Amino acid sequence: MARTGAEWRNWSGGVRARPARVAAPATTAEVADAVKSAARDGLRVKPVGSGHSFTSIAATDGVQLRLDGLDTVSSVDPATGLVTVGGGISLHRLGPVLASHGLAMENLGDIDRQTITGAISTGTHGTGAAFGGIATQVRGLELVLADGSVVHCDAHERPELFAAARVGLGALGVITAVTLQCVPAFALYGVEEPLPLDEVLDDIDALADGYDHWEFFWFPHSRTALTKRHTRLPADTALRPVGAVRHLVDDELLSNVTLGALMRVGTAFPRTIPALTRFASRALSRREYTDLSHKVYTSRRAVRFFEGEYAVPREHAAEVLREISRWVDAHDEKISFPLEVRYVAADDIPLAPTYERDSVYIAFHQYHRMPYRRFFDAMEDILGAVGGRPHWGKLHRLDAEALRGLYPRFDEFTALRAELDPSGLFTNDYLDRVLGRP
Repeated sequence: MARTGAEWRNWSGGVRARPARVAAPATTAEVADAVKSAARDGLRVKPVGSGHSFTSIAATDGVQLRLDGLDTVSSVDPATGLVTVGGGISLHRLGPVLASHGLAMENLGDIDRQTITGAISTGTHGTGAAFGGIATQVRGLELVLADGSVVHCDAHERPELFAAARVGLGALGVITAVTLQCVPAFALYGVEEPLPLDEVLDDIDALADGYDHWEFFWFPHSRTALTKRHTRLPADTALRPVGAVRHLVDDELLSNVTLGALMRVGTAFPRTIPALTRFASRALSRREYTDLSHKVYTSRRAVRFFEGEYAVPREHAAEVLREISRWVDAHDEKISFPLEVRYVAADDIPLAPTYERDSVYIAFHQYHRMPYRRFFDAMEDILGAVGGRPHWGKLHRLDAEALRGLYPRFDEFTALRAELDPSGLFTNDYLDRVLGRP
């Protein structure tokens, strides 16, 4: 049932939209009806998930499709690991469901609030030099196209659509169901440890290749990196999760409550930010734990921020991080949030930032009440200088002309878009900028 749209905001609060109407379909047929109705009324259509993209990729002044009702798990095959779910299911709900069947997703990002459709459509990823982004786990898709037809695609049926739609930006159709290749459930042994930044940069390749999943955070006004290394273990390994008290102190009080308080102080008194971030980098100490994968991969993020992120060829990781450090030292820019550094394997998905190259994702953040434009522009200059490709759900300034030079199959994707959606039913201002008008 459709209703008049009230103002919609994304998670960070940086994007607002007022759709002409909102539809909340609960079935694929209802999605198709909403698409056909919008086309008849001359309205554009955008599905929306959790709103965790920092760009306006999901904003619309037409019909907003809220896919929360498409959150079912329609089939689970423990023998093959193939699981088909509704396009609106959230990652945080999916993890426990898979675990109950003895399965898990091969890799996840550090936030699980996204819907599966939003996560794959924007190229969301985790970390691990041998593992691809979440979209590489997709084995089949069901989509509603601009003419209201419902199609299925996989590696054998409509393979050109399947190749593109795994990271499709919502430009090709509305994804209503996703078939995932899951793996047997497993545990992760984790060690979180602060280390000197220079030591980490000197050994960065050995560290990335030495563990199944490795990443680190770095507050730019400090010389300390908070490293996280995870080793995969059988699911029947004795679990030793973070204790309740340690979880409360580290993950809630320090990572959310205290960090939020520090950000508010820094906003009121910007010159205190370097000291505050150095304090934050020293506050977390070494810890070890073993728990099921979906509990280890992700963290709760209660403090709101803006974020940009680029995937750069992995051989440039230490080089660009040292350049970022030099830029911070040379400028009076108060940066209140850490950078996050993660490794992802190459894939064959046309618009994945990791297309045909092993990559390092470098994410840069700023508290949502602080100015960020000069810092983000500088990061884009540094990361772009080595051929970095922006995450589609994170803030960036590139347009279709610039992006065409970064993606060998860019024109192939836009040609398919023009074929499937010649009238631009699924477009919006963001897609017009990054893909050009259909």
